[in-house]
Amino acid sequence: MDSIAINARAISAKLGNTEILHDLSLALPRARWTGIVGPNGAGKSTLLKALAGLLAHSGEVSLLGQPMATLRGRERAQQLSWLGQNESSADDLTVYDVAMLGRLPHQAWLAPPSSADHAAVERALRATQAWDWRGRALGQLSGGERQRVLLARALAVEAQVLLMDEPLANLDPPHQADWLLMVRELVGAGKTVVSVLHEISIALHADELVVMNHGRVTHQGDCSAPATHRALEAVFDHRIAVHSLAGQWLALPRL
Repeated sequence: MDSIAINARAISAKLGNTEILHDLSLALPRARWTGIVGPNGAGKSTLLKALAGLLAHSGEVSLLGQPMATLRGRERAQQLSWLGQNESSADDLTVYDVAMLGRLPHQAWLAPPSSADHAAVERALRATQAWDWRGRALGQLSGGERQRVLLARALAVEAQVLLMDEPLANLDPPHQADWLLMVRELVGAGKTVVSVLHEISIALHADELVVMNHGRVTHQGDCSAPATHRALEAVFDHRIAVHSLAGQWLALPRL
């Protein structure tokens, strides 16, 4: 089996007339959690959208060994799940129905949800601790609750690869910790998780980091490697320092 989940070669992308990604190449390993970090404007979200096939770009992206351009939309949607920033969904939909949207790639046109669809939705809502509000309208939820429902929608796809852009937005620390445990369970089950994160200390829990700046990858490596820590400190102009505390890596302000 190919050990690479996503392989990107010579990726360049523009937003309007501004080139954001510059001839970027990287390979993201299968059954691992990769965090993408860097300062504001580094191109992190743009890269994730290009990898998901949501943004026009030059170069080539392969998903699980197949060129993305050759995959039909349904096939890609079954293999790759997406959670973006500030995603919207109809506020009058119930939590359960929003999560069920994640099962659309598995359903025939206009077919009712199957027992497998219902089981997947229940697993996803329970995993994000949103099951108890399954009958509530999305518009009645707080920002953090809403984020957990959108995460459940992404989980309900049961894809092999999950791309998440700022998945911790609006989540309080206990639910951030729950997210960490959930990601570890996904990776333990053989899934691949790629996440853009601003929370550097949480990103340091990943298996490896991709460090970006000015639309380029400046470093890719194991989260515990000193070279990764040096690259992380450098990309933030040495205003942070990576320390070990109680067996965990933390990024703290350099005072």
